[in-house]
Amino acid sequence: MSDIRIGVDLGGTKIEAIALDRDGAIRARRRVSTPAHDYDEILRAIAALVREIEQETGRRGAVGVGSPGSLSTHTGFIKGSNTQVVNGKPLDADLAKLIGRPVRVENDANCFALSEAVDGAGQGTRVVFGVIIGTGVGGGVVVDGKIVAGRNHIGGEWGHTPLPWMTREEYPGMRCFCGHDGCIETFLCGAGLSREYRRVSGGEATSKEIVARADAGEAEALAALDAYQDRLSRALAMIVDILDPDVIALGGGVSNIARIYEGLTARVARHAFTDALDTKILRNVHGDSGGVRGAAWLWRDGP
Repeated sequence: MSDIRIGVDLGGTKIEAIALDRDGAIRARRRVSTPAHDYDEILRAIAALVREIEQETGRRGAVGVGSPGSLSTHTGFIKGSNTQVVNGKPLDADLAKLIGRPVRVENDANCFALSEAVDGAGQGTRVVFGVIIGTGVGGGVVVDGKIVAGRNHIGGEWGHTPLPWMTREEYPGMRCFCGHDGCIETFLCGAGLSREYRRVSGGEATSKEIVARADAGEAEALAALDAYQDRLSRALAMIVDILDPDVIALGGGVSNIARIYEGLTARVARHAFTDALDTKILRNVHGDSGGVRGAAWLWRDGP
């Protein structure tokens, strides 16, 4: 078994790589800007990061990569990545040829969920649902320390299901980029919070500005955050009803808003089909490092 695991987070603006030892301690860390318009340059950038980390640590590692989108079970090519040049390419096979060993590639939200399950908010529990609420909305399912990607490799894609129990004012919701109306992503992404603020106030504000205005007591900002939390609670209650996880770990930029956690569990409990809610809803432990750590943990079982 390799004594270090190298994780790579392929983002739209940066590529980050880390090396974890067997206990999860970070032994090396590097990042570069993503050459987002050139697939071959992306491959070379990842390979260079792996080489640099191995030179720094003096050890050879197993390599896992977290990327938006997922590998198609039919073609073996990446699908659904917002780094467009990666779509339609066999990322795992091409990287394996370049660095001379097998490479595991997994959806970045699944990597986040795995990180939180292994040594984060869900450590010591069996079933963890990892939530991403930021520029987009995604999720990942981990059971007994293993990602449940599903038959179609879309396990955890709750962002592209309809917001549950829509009110008359919410229905039918706005059109999502996926082609459907009323997706959870359109309500719970950062832009969704800004749209709600615009609706109640007539003004424009970013998520950070809305929080600052709420802290200052502005009624419209407080109302926008209350509506956001209500929608989040309905969306999470659906996950509880379907998966019944031990822990739901929240990640992404919006998860850093402390106000969304206040009373959230009680709100979820009102919608979930249970007499008492034991599921813990927690902020992530590893922050922006969750995805890259999870990519490294893709090799928990070897080699």
